[in-house]
Amino acid sequence: MNTQKLRGSISQNAIYIVLVVLLIAITAYDPSFFAVSTLRDILIQSATRVIIALGVAFILITGGTDLSAGRMVGLTAVISASMLQVSDYGRRFFPDLPQLWVGIPILIALVVGLLFGLLNGFIVSKFKVPPFIATLGTMVAIYGVNSLYFDTKPNQSQPIGGLRKDFTDIGSGSIGSGEYSLPYIVLIAIFVAFIVWVVFNKTKLGKNMYAIGGNEQAARVSGINVAKNLLWIYGIAGALYGLAGVLEAARTGGATNNYGNMYELDAIAACVVGGVSTTGGIGTVPGVVTGVLIFTVINYGLTFIGVSPYWQLIIKGLIIVAAVAFDMRKYAAKK
Repeated sequence: MNTQKLRGSISQNAIYIVLVVLLIAITAYDPSFFAVSTLRDILIQSATRVIIALGVAFILITGGTDLSAGRMVGLTAVISASMLQVSDYGRRFFPDLPQLWVGIPILIALVVGLLFGLLNGFIVSKFKVPPFIATLGTMVAIYGVNSLYFDTKPNQSQPIGGLRKDFTDIGSGSIGSGEYSLPYIVLIAIFVAFIVWVVFNKTKLGKNMYAIGGNEQAARVSGINVAKNLLWIYGIAGALYGLAGVLEAARTGGATNNYGNMYELDAIAACVVGGVSTTGGIGTVPGVVTGVLIFTVINYGLTFIGVSPYWQLIIKGLIIVAAVAFDMRKYAAKK
């Protein structure tokens, strides 16, 4: 019995054990990795990825997938950055645009993300298009929209720079100074993770989300309006992608139409590694956050100790396959 309990405990906490082992292994190879400044950099790099992954988690838990997340990040990054350049910048996207309050472009970006998310939800719920195909189509369309916007005169596909300090401070500023300061972007990610945890665990929408992912037909028979709930879920996910795009532009101090490329795959991988089931109905916020941290530690840590980027891709691929295989074994055992 004790052995079974131990195995169960290890299985339940495997993702956290993996994260600790990764940190210990990299630190053993190069002790300077465990510096406060390094851990702070990891958290900063993880912040926007956490928000994207939480949006993707909404969709995965319903049994769907979202391939348009990265392109929504890119579009909203370009939109927010294009309206928040300093007035004397030589190549302003909108030369005659007055200096707006920083919240207005951010709100516009969030609404754009929300609307594209609702579009995904509408296609999936009303036309019964499989989420993979629906979001694949919107992914291509959103990139086209972003490229057209990015190519308008006088910008004509030039990288957007010269962003205002009140905007970039959101991505690079912090409470306090030095290596022990608290970055705003990390605090925002923590706040968003808490709100999403509340939605997952304390709201009717969250309960319906798990029910739909567990068995959509049973959820429909029990009186859940599946179409309406999917519409809200995809909309919320889109708003989260919009927020991530804004923060990414603020963090990097610029934007191009290629921002967010392949972010959706990293987010899906982080969710799966974090315990979100590919079959739907299972997933937690702490698991998603830890999954993102694991991939950030892999990227940052292996680069830190000089491992080739190509080996990093191989390692990430193996981790993803192993996580999905483990998930499918658990699903098969339940069946």
